[in-house]
Amino acid sequence: MEHYFTNNQNLKSQMRTITLEIKGEVFTFFSDLGVFSKDKIDYGSRVLLETVLENEERSNLNILDVGCGYGVLGITLGHFLNSNVLASDVNERALHLCKKNLKINNVVGETIVSNAYENIVDTFDLIITNPPIRAGNTVILDILRNAKDHLKENGSLWFVIRKDQGAKSILKRLEDIYNWQVVKKSKGFYCIMAKIR
Repeated sequence: MEHYFTNNQNLKSQMRTITLEIKGEVFTFFSDLGVFSKDKIDYGSRVLLETVLENEERSNLNILDVGCGYGVLGITLGHFLNSNVLASDVNERALHLCKKNLKINNVVGETIVSNAYENIVDTFDLIITNPPIRAGNTVILDILRNAKDHLKENGSLWFVIRKDQGAKSILKRLEDIYNWQVVKKSKGFYCIMAKIR
């Protein structure tokens, strides 16, 4: 089975648009086959966005969206926080969509092909991710643990993970690096904010 965290150059295209209504505004996203949550905005992503927007008061940030897919997290936060976004993913189709979605939603940002932080050199005020659970714990921990090398002083890592997909054991494996807190729980999803110790 082909997953959204791989590249399949032979995959057919069936472009579609999805809308997200949040905080009284409507965003439109192009989506396609071979990307995560292609037909609707994933519930975990929505809860994560709402939680960050309820808790983040800063603006003019540098935001990194890791495993960005077609760009929902980074683009929405870029808009509301008046911030610059770097969206990274291994999936080139997702990045192509993300580039279009930055444009149609009038958000300043760039896209980059990167496996976790492989091609990332900068540091950021905010790193956000809905990690690819099906890629396995090694990939998830790579994304979460190594965010520390790309956070500015007082930067924060925000992520969402389901309780029944190993949230507690993953959080335990972050304790040596971060002070973290579960900011919100909703329908089995944990929204977590972490700062370097």
